[in-house]
Amino acid sequence: MVRWTRAAGLLLGGLVLVGCAEGPEPAPLQVEIYRAGQQAIAKRTQARDTGTQPAPTRAFLDSLDVPVQEMIVERSNVVAYVIKHFETRDNLPGQVQVWRTNDDFSVAMRNGVLISTRGFWGDLLSSSVQVSGSEPGPSHEGEHIQMILARDNREVPFAFGCELTDLGQETIEIVERRHTTQHIRQSCEGRKGSITNEYWVDKRRGVVMQSRQWAGPNIGYLRFRRLTD
Repeated sequence: MVRWTRAAGLLLGGLVLVGCAEGPEPAPLQVEIYRAGQQAIAKRTQARDTGTQPAPTRAFLDSLDVPVQEMIVERSNVVAYVIKHFETRDNLPGQVQVWRTNDDFSVAMRNGVLISTRGFWGDLLSSSVQVSGSEPGPSHEGEHIQMILARDNREVPFAFGCELTDLGQETIEIVERRHTTQHIRQSCEGRKGSITNEYWVDKRRGVVMQSRQWAGPNIGYLRFRRLTD
């Protein structure tokens, strides 16, 4: 997890990589992002010494032209920013989006539901999720199987039976912006224990704005907040 310390301060890094892929010369906006990112890095470096962790401002986030999520590794309270790398469809319902950091930690989601991680110790290799073609978040109850990478490189299945509870409408605030969401709780039981995933879904926009999702016994829970479109 040492590399995550660097990733936590590098919101800039991935953004510049995405921008520069289109040509040798950065556009003016990308230059502004670079300068703002350098200032953010300096503040975060100072913050590690003072024990504080300043968050990006809405003004800075609104200047970005790429989708960004905040990701928190709950067990270690490490913060990182993941940028949408690509999206695709396969033969299963829903749309798959892959998000990654500048130093190649990545997560994949299907309609906002976590299906895999890469770069962690004890990765979530794959996950069967109950989603529909277009509705964000889990759409119905049923079996939920996660394949976890063990120490000896074996794939270990964790099987659960899951139920959904609609906790009603809830307004959440994400970096100076309020969102009206539907709070969905997914409660899962299996032979190896129980887990609870939570989703705050903006159904009008078709986006999971915030979530807390279990990524296996090694990683634990990951928390996500959608910072930009």
